[in-house]
Amino acid sequence: MALRSDLLPALAAFEAAARHQNFAHAAEELHLTASAVSHHVRKLEARLEVSLFQRHARGVSLTAEGRQLADAAGSAMADMEGVLRSLRVARAEHDKVRITTLHSLAYTWLLPRLPSFVAAHPQLRLSVDTEIALTRFDEGGPDLGIRHGPGHWPGLTAHHLMDDYLFPVASPQLPGVSELDEAAHVARLPLISDHARQGWHDWFRGAEVHGVKLDERYSFSDTTDALAAAVHGLGAALARQQVAVPYLASGQLVRLPGPAIKARWGYYAVYPAHRRLRASARLFLEWLLAVEKD
Repeated sequence: MALRSDLLPALAAFEAAARHQNFAHAAEELHLTASAVSHHVRKLEARLEVSLFQRHARGVSLTAEGRQLADAAGSAMADMEGVLRSLRVARAEHDKVRITTLHSLAYTWLLPRLPSFVAAHPQLRLSVDTEIALTRFDEGGPDLGIRHGPGHWPGLTAHHLMDDYLFPVASPQLPGVSELDEAAHVARLPLISDHARQGWHDWFRGAEVHGVKLDERYSFSDTTDALAAAVHGLGAALARQQVAVPYLASGQLVRLPGPAIKARWGYYAVYPAHRRLRASARLFLEWLLAVEKD
């Protein structure tokens, strides 16, 4: 006998009843009445011309034919559930964008801009990783990275996002800040450094200040922590423009005298050269390339 679509509700009711050995419990699972489950089972029995359950005062139990059909129906339902689950996972992965970037850039530049991307693409799910270590773009890893560097990395395609500039900042409450009126005077302050390639010596050289003694009193591995230390009045920090914007806008930090010198490195969107970007990651890359031009 060919399996027809009108038998599918009856098979679903039978499979649930066979698992529970109880029509009422099957009905509760399927959001039906017990009489509706019984009707479906009787319809199936009539079509097959076999008894699937033995009815007795204490309930029901499977016949030999019922056990044979229950095993096949249960196996088929398990297979279908597995396929449906894999399809849901595949769909979720299709709509997911995995990004890796620096914590400082994520906190001060990326996060304030992300609402515009989310509003344009509400179906996408974002995963942002801010590990300091350079991330491997393995299967299952990030789709895109935003890196601060020279713009060329073996095995990666790089798209230039923006340049950056270095200048000194400090809390307006830091003693001595109001008395500074030229770049050389910044050396009077306790200096905060991070682990960036360019530091205070580079800035003073770029500002054409020579022969001053630098008191680099505090050092932090993360730029965000270095700027937070400046906010709390520990000293002056050498800020990158793209990272310092929200601190300056809020008045937590002020620029100190002296030039903004162009950083040797810029920011780039990168991804494996051998791998074609998925559609969701391509949308994010196109947004990244456009957002800085707004």
